[in-house]
Amino acid sequence: MPKLSVTVITRNEAADIGAALASVAWSDEIVVVDSQSTDETVAIARRHTERVVVREWPGYIGQKNYAASIASHDWILSLDADERVTPALAEEIKTLLAGAPREAAFRIPRITWHLGRWIRTTDWYPDYQLRLYDRRSAQWTGRYVHEAVTVRGATGQLRGELQHYAYRDLADHLETIDRYTTYAARQMHEDGRHAGPLQMAGHAPLAFLRNYLAHGGIRDGVPGFVISAMNAYYVFLKFAKLWEIERTINSQGSRLNAHSGRET
Repeated sequence: MPKLSVTVITRNEAADIGAALASVAWSDEIVVVDSQSTDETVAIARRHTERVVVREWPGYIGQKNYAASIASHDWILSLDADERVTPALAEEIKTLLAGAPREAAFRIPRITWHLGRWIRTTDWYPDYQLRLYDRRSAQWTGRYVHEAVTVRGATGQLRGELQHYAYRDLADHLETIDRYTTYAARQMHEDGRHAGPLQMAGHAPLAFLRNYLAHGGIRDGVPGFVISAMNAYYVFLKFAKLWEIERTINSQGSRLNAHSGRET
């Protein structure tokens, strides 16, 4: 039976890390890689595992790949500090590994707790996450946002859910949107995408309709409406920030050209 290492990367996660690690106490090993937290994250983590490493932050991808590289076992379950493995998912993983799976990685449905309930609608569900993988055939790739596991081989899908406590409240939700839309806009710019009034005015309403109507946010009452609106705001803001990047670059180019003209 292949053994399992659970890897978690952290920075100032004292409020969540204890519950996250307790949910995987059944695993063969827990590896925590901390990015120089200034709260009690490291002390709490060491109550659950001896494998706690503190190092500088190289980015999400670099840190997750490093955590996998120092694990003792090839099968990795990558967990975030604000996530919990349900008992049903734990049993499914143990049964799966006992059968020596042919697949190199598995996607896990993730459910988010927000605004007082589990959200099983909008773009948030089932929110499959590829988190269980054989490091000999897979690794984390990407750039600024939405890092993902790239797999050389077949992938499977599990039924047990991963619980996600993503936001404390709406203020925390808004702060996260602000941070991630900055990364998303930078990535879109590097991909050669452009933004103008049509993109900002068109994509956001479509995102709201997709979340609220097509993906069932309407069934979740006010929380479903709020989340649909917030997801649409995310789309609007990333295009607005992309427009701002292009405007800044164009303004700098104009000033340089004007300066060059005066010199000649």
